Amino acid sequence: MENAVAEAIRVVALGNDGDGVAQTPQGRVFIPGTLPGDEVLLAGGNGVHAALEQVVSPGPDRVAPPCHLSGTCGGCRLQHMALPAIAAWKTARVVEALQRTGFATIPAPATHQVAPYGRRRVDLAFRRVDRRIVLGLHRRRGDVVDMTQCTVLDPALFALLAPLRQMLHSLPAVHAGGDLQINLLDSGPDLLITLDGTPDANDRRILAQFGKNHGIPRISLRAQPPETLALTGPVFHHFDTARVVPPPGAFLQVARDGEAAIKTAVLAGLPRKGLKAGIIELYAGCGTLSFALAEHAKVNAYEGDRAAFACLKQASGGTRVLPALRDLNRQPVMAADLAKAATVVLDPPHAGAGAQMAQIVAGRPRHVIYISCNPVALQRDLTPLRQAGYRLESLTVIDQFLWSAEVESVCVLTLPGTTRHARR
Repeated sequence: MENAVAEAIRVVALGNDGDGVAQTPQGRVFIPGTLPGDEVLLAGGNGVHAALEQVVSPGPDRVAPPCHLSGTCGGCRLQHMALPAIAAWKTARVVEALQRTGFATIPAPATHQVAPYGRRRVDLAFRRVDRRIVLGLHRRRGDVVDMTQCTVLDPALFALLAPLRQMLHSLPAVHAGGDLQINLLDSGPDLLITLDGTPDANDRRILAQFGKNHGIPRISLRAQPPETLALTGPVFHHFDTARVVPPPGAFLQVARDGEAAIKTAVLAGLPRKGLKAGIIELYAGCGTLSFALAEHAKVNAYEGDRAAFACLKQASGGTRVLPALRDLNRQPVMAADLAKAATVVLDPPHAGAGAQMAQIVAGRPRHVIYISCNPVALQRDLTPLRQAGYRLESLTVIDQFLWSAEVESVCVLTLPGTTRHARR
């Protein structure tokens, strides 16, 4: 596809990354910025990926992007697609993954899509360009795009960007640039920064003053372990009634109402009776679900990251959460322990649960609640459960990464033939 294609072609599907898929005389191509039903002209490509030259006739789900950076900023690939259509596409991706596992029956999915302007966690890059700081996301396979508008970020985070540019411009430890992660905690924004220079006392003074001026209690340097550069107030966050002190760069669900939807689906999946045997929670993190689960039963909460485990342990006193530090890929919780649990709840990383799944299958706990952020890993992990006889009782699909290809789901599974109790 070295030359422009003169004849319009029709986009027939979306790929897993959100690029339109079309069939050309040279074969199947992926076209960023296109949707099923679009009639398009293509510019040059490499035989697998092609560039959009023109939309000749738009498909039924095409809309005007709400952000002027759409197509430039690397954060939102699907702003040209109506939000209801995105939710339907993401739900279909999860359902198709479950169909490929071989479940005889897939229940009608419950769905939840978060509202715009709700993102409370973001990873940004910054660069010195023409005597100013450019702060934003990388364009696709390209440079940093200055984030001058965002329909995703919480307004409190977006409001920080302009003063952050000014502060970073004056920071001596910033030479060419760096990276910045921001978590919006209950105590305020929490910053974890990567610098290409070594911060000295003057840098720390600038950061501390910036923190005081903008309600940022902690600014940390990304290192092993992270180093606190400025601490101007208490750092805390709440998971239900528990007050935790998250480590720098801690994992949070990206949106508050996305977290609430996941929690609601998990709690609804718990059995009504039989919880005296307790809950085993795998990949517990800092306690996003742990303390809510502990309102219903004792929770043996396993986490492999030392900083997250320390956070969970510190907050667990006086609760029914029993934290344990364990690398579940190298040392999974064994089948004999899993077999005793009333319910196993797991929220594995993007790659899936790995070696832990074999122990779950061998242990045959009566109830499994699996939270997924990756349909590919979901299919891989749930296939052995289906082969072991588990039945899919309920499915919830959560779109909390608006205008992206990312999707969350909660699957509740039970094993017929064991003593079963009605779910909530």
